[in-house]
Amino acid sequence: MSPTLIIWLVFAVLALLFVVPYVRELLNREKAVLEAHAESLEYGLYRPASLHPVVNPDQCIGTGNCVESCPEKDVLGLLSGQATPVSPARCIGHGLCERSCPVNAIELVFGTSRRGVDLPRIQENFETNVPSLYVVGELGGMGLIKNAFEQGRQCIDGISVPSPNDSDVLDLLIVGCGPAGLSCAIQAVEKGFSYRVIEKDGVGGTVLNYPKKKLVMTEPMDLPGTFSMAKRDYAKEELLEIWQGLVDELQIKINEEEIVLTVDRLASGHFSVRTNKDDYTAQNIVLAIGRRGIPRKLDVPGEALPKVAYALKDATDFAGDRVLVVGGGDSAVEAALTLSEQSNTQVHISYRKEAFFRIKTDNQTRLNTAIKAGRIQLIMNSNVSEIRTDQTIIAREKEPDLILPNDFVFIFAGGSLPTEFLNKCGIKIDTVFGARSRPSK
Repeated sequence: MSPTLIIWLVFAVLALLFVVPYVRELLNREKAVLEAHAESLEYGLYRPASLHPVVNPDQCIGTGNCVESCPEKDVLGLLSGQATPVSPARCIGHGLCERSCPVNAIELVFGTSRRGVDLPRIQENFETNVPSLYVVGELGGMGLIKNAFEQGRQCIDGISVPSPNDSDVLDLLIVGCGPAGLSCAIQAVEKGFSYRVIEKDGVGGTVLNYPKKKLVMTEPMDLPGTFSMAKRDYAKEELLEIWQGLVDELQIKINEEEIVLTVDRLASGHFSVRTNKDDYTAQNIVLAIGRRGIPRKLDVPGEALPKVAYALKDATDFAGDRVLVVGGGDSAVEAALTLSEQSNTQVHISYRKEAFFRIKTDNQTRLNTAIKAGRIQLIMNSNVSEIRTDQTIIAREKEPDLILPNDFVFIFAGGSLPTEFLNKCGIKIDTVFGARSRPSK
């Protein structure tokens, strides 16, 4: 056998041992990405509602670091050797993809060229167009717990207070005690500020209104000198226990069940804040409230009945009842699933479209299982037209109106940015189309 033939045989063996399996694995990965992309289109996950990654194809070198670093499923994938968005609506703003890219080919942006996102006008230090009035957390477009804590820390670290100060004037008033507001309060304690936290519910903010035992996703995080969260998933109760323990340990000053009504600028440059319980004067204000404001209503007859609610805290209270859930997002689906797990509870979901859009993969899988088991019944392409004491009238597109007997109605129609309140504060709202997110320091 000639040396040339031997060399070719060696190359052939090496190809069979290494190259062919690699190519096969690559093709299988691309097939999985294409299948995930098809699912994304089916469920509306290709249309991001807010923050999402954008890849510059001229810079991407296809390392796959971004795909591997993202804790969410199928936000990004590799196709033809380059990173590409697969299900951008699943992005919740970790920013790990952006930080893991060795050639800076990825950035997180708000909105798309066609679909804008309304955001308060905020500078890099989280100060709005109104001097000494700041916005952090979900209201500014960053909903992840870790991001909210980090923004709160950065915001307060950048605030300086003239000394000495009038004892009747707070250095800082914090509105909201979710993760962002709590982080602000922790930093205020560390810096020795005179401060007060105003919260319309209780410690935890929006999380407080989540269903019982709901899993809350975050990222492992460390707050130097205070506490750490090592896991990615926490039950609602576990998370609230950690935060309440922190409040007790640091003796954080929180006024619960208090609602801010007006924020006005005084001639002195300070802010005058009126709530439903008291009046305050402060040098600086941080708004750490959610984006949803007041829950969106259906505006149908009977919506004011006691049987109607816009949040589900404890599904066990509705065991054995007939329940209608209205909505097609994750909140509606998760509430329906939790209710369906209660003994003898009949659950229907009414949704105005023909399919659910932008819900998490796990929720879709669990929903399909519940439907097959007969625990949940769907009424798609439908709208509630009237709510009565013991029944609800549901209008359907291609069928007669449905008269559905039920005991309770939960409405999850989302909410809107608290634009009216922000406008009264003097904060300008911008509709952004593909604007870059503010980077973490």
